[in-house]
Amino acid sequence: MYADDFEGRLPYNLGMAGSSFRTPLNWVNNVMSWGLDSDNTNTSTLTGAGLGPFVSQATAIYRCPSDHVVSAAQSAAGWDGRIRSYSMNAMVGDAGEISSSGVNTNNPDYVQFFKITQIPQPTEIFVFLDEHPDSINDGYFLERDYYPEWHDLPATYHNNATAFSFTDGHSTLHRWTQPDTYRPPIPDGANLPISVPSSGNQDLEWVLGHMSVDHH
Repeated sequence: MYADDFEGRLPYNLGMAGSSFRTPLNWVNNVMSWGLDSDNTNTSTLTGAGLGPFVSQATAIYRCPSDHVVSAAQSAAGWDGRIRSYSMNAMVGDAGEISSSGVNTNNPDYVQFFKITQIPQPTEIFVFLDEHPDSINDGYFLERDYYPEWHDLPATYHNNATAFSFTDGHSTLHRWTQPDTYRPPIPDGANLPISVPSSGNQDLEWVLGHMSVDHH
């Protein structure tokens, strides 16, 4: 629906963690933490952001029903969860300055998909996924194809599986094979970044293979 209204262009997907930069143009406009920051609970960072009008301002769809992970400070404040469990594939959408040259500087060998028509296999490229509560901050889920580590980590709320939704609209649960991929869904349970040995990189390779396609 967003692409239909914007001449095929996909939503803005900006990495905002570590900066004071915010914009409602982004698909979501929050950076979550384990503290008591308002970005963890302020639903206007969802409804007032880029995709808000296309989901009837519904906020429940941004959070997995199985995600009730909060820190000790958040629990003491009476919170039963944060407002978002999902992130967007970093190679999908306009990533701002880091993709202004036409390629994403985080993954220069991969195609950055600015338009839905650029995606050659919509059944194979994911757009959204559950992200581990430790690594979810902004809405930008990034792995680097040249660096053997989990930079961000999928969540595994579903019996060591992660929910993915793909460009064609279908969703699936993908089950992981490597024990290091499923870290406890508790604050500071992931111990990121996670180095991935070449002999046990099947899970990371699966994610990289469904993020984009190579330029060459």
